[in-house]
Amino acid sequence: MRGLAKTSRSHGAMELVDLERPEPGPDEALIEVDYAGLCGSDAGIYEFESAFERMELPTVIGHEYTGRIVEVGDDVTKFSVGDRVVERPIRGCGDCYQCEMGQENVCQNAVITGVDHDGAYEGYVAVPETALHPVPEGMDPKHAALVEPTSIGARAVIQNSRVSPGDRVMVAGPGPIGQLTAQIARAQGGEVVVAGVGQDADYRLPLAEDLGFQTVNVADDDLEARRDELTDGVGYDVVFDTTGHPSGLTMAVDEVRKGGQIVLVGQTGETTMPYSPLVRAEIDLQCSYASMYEDFERSLRLIASGDVDHATFLDDRFSLLEADEAFETFLEGGTCKPVFDVSVLRD
Repeated sequence: MRGLAKTSRSHGAMELVDLERPEPGPDEALIEVDYAGLCGSDAGIYEFESAFERMELPTVIGHEYTGRIVEVGDDVTKFSVGDRVVERPIRGCGDCYQCEMGQENVCQNAVITGVDHDGAYEGYVAVPETALHPVPEGMDPKHAALVEPTSIGARAVIQNSRVSPGDRVMVAGPGPIGQLTAQIARAQGGEVVVAGVGQDADYRLPLAEDLGFQTVNVADDDLEARRDELTDGVGYDVVFDTTGHPSGLTMAVDEVRKGGQIVLVGQTGETTMPYSPLVRAEIDLQCSYASMYEDFERSLRLIASGDVDHATFLDDRFSLLEADEAFETFLEGGTCKPVFDVSVLRD
């Protein structure tokens, strides 16, 4: 089989490499990968941002995927050959304080699939039973491949925000997590607006409109006038910053109402701003990172109910055999959620 691996510490440097089909350990299942998504963190690896310096190269990337079990180790008891599954890609150690407290997503010793060990852009992957999550047999496998990013939005909205029916909500950033967060916030009863920048105007903001949202173009619109129009001059009750850009938080502070909430989902890096206005306005600043078992369960139900529309959201135009096109188009804002057919790597 083959895999798409990051091979050097520079922009691009993704190569198809020959690999041996892995042998599952006693507590592992061997997954024949069907479909895998392209995440913002995968694009970060492609650009080789500083957050990924710890990677030992070459490493096969990819962590959003679905597949079917084709072999199980002797100690596997919860899954059988033929089961359809997804992986929870942040693996906690099980022993640190956070894991003992049920906060595996912020484990002190966590390892991440596609970063710290080979990921899903390969024909087969061996995964510990404890990291697997069952998928209903009737779910479209392309949609199942997006359960993991959906779970991040589910955690941000359902677990970590206070969105309630009738709340006015802004989602800053129309990328993959932003589009999913917006859909889940709407399912919770929020009146949702999606904001983007100039490069989002051709694909990602129109996608948000196709999904039924009002949009704001930060580059072209009068933000104050639009905020007054959409919130009766009060400001948004909840603002989700999914941009991953230093300007996201500062914009969120301008857009949220006094006494409102900002939920940070994108990993912004450094930003500089005065914090006294947040204190004087008693703004609730909440962070949300990754997801856990219950977030995957909620995501499966949101997809099954139609509250999350993956059919409109996903983009299956691209191939792992010519992956640079997908990554470059993603970075330019010309796509939002590429989903790859991984079976081509088994040919």
